[in-house]
Amino acid sequence: MSGGLDVLKATEDDITKMLAATTHIGSDNSEVTMEQYVFKKRNEGTNIINLKKTWEKLMLAARAVAAVENPADVFVVASRTYAQRACLKFARYIGATPIAGRFTPGAFTNQIQAAFREPRLLVVSDPRTDHQPVTEASYANIPIVSFCNIDSPTKFVDIAVPCNNKSPHSIGLMWWFLAREVLRLRGMISRDTQWDVMPDLFFYRDPEEADKEERERSEAAAEAKIDIAPAKEEWGGEAEEWAPEPAAAAAAAMGGAGAPGAPAAMGAPAPAVAAPAAPASFQVNDDWASQTENTDWAAQSGAGGDQWGGSANQW
Repeated sequence: MSGGLDVLKATEDDITKMLAATTHIGSDNSEVTMEQYVFKKRNEGTNIINLKKTWEKLMLAARAVAAVENPADVFVVASRTYAQRACLKFARYIGATPIAGRFTPGAFTNQIQAAFREPRLLVVSDPRTDHQPVTEASYANIPIVSFCNIDSPTKFVDIAVPCNNKSPHSIGLMWWFLAREVLRLRGMISRDTQWDVMPDLFFYRDPEEADKEERERSEAAAEAKIDIAPAKEEWGGEAEEWAPEPAAAAAAAMGGAGAPGAPAAMGAPAPAVAAPAAPASFQVNDDWASQTENTDWAAQSGAGGDQWGGSANQW
């Protein structure tokens, strides 16, 4: 199906990604229509998928998606939790319309519904769990592309891509391969360079693990702040070095202002500065009885009383 072209053949890096994501590991049971994609059967009963046929069907599915003129007419459906993120990412990069989560019955057949849609192409992640959109698409003669495992039913499926659709890494990688090939066929990215989007963005992430990573990241940031905080003590040393200079300048200024007419001796130390004497009326002594200021509280209260009384008369 790749037409024998070298540019459409799988590279060693692509096959390595598939093997790492366990795309080749099928189920123990098998459907009659899917036995043609089985490479061999293990002793324990697990079916091994032929990755060469997987790549050929993937190229055919990408050509079908790229042939649709309006990308929004391509609907991608994923009801399983671990395939919803890959479905949303695929729709974002391709421009398709995603239906992640529960599929509303009658969306393709009941024209009275507000959610009625008429897609040109339907791509599903599992024909068993997404049986409702597959059945309705068959009523409306909508072509269907599906990622199928060895035990998946292929009824109403036009293009079945054999892969392990029960593994979060495997189904995410297959959506990533399909998105990359569609962009290459459209000419949006080059085959000579790698796509800057990593397959990890299409993998399902457990919310508990994401919260744990967020807490670890915040704790690491808090520890980094604590380690950096003592560096601010260096400013205190600089302040202590600058502090004596204003005091020395003040002492020099006060030492230069001596008695009028008295010559200053060369090299003589500056005389001690006497504290300014406080006014006599406010001089503080240990003996409170010897204070020179006499305060007549009665006279002050009398004067204040007249003022307040006058205001009272006005009222």
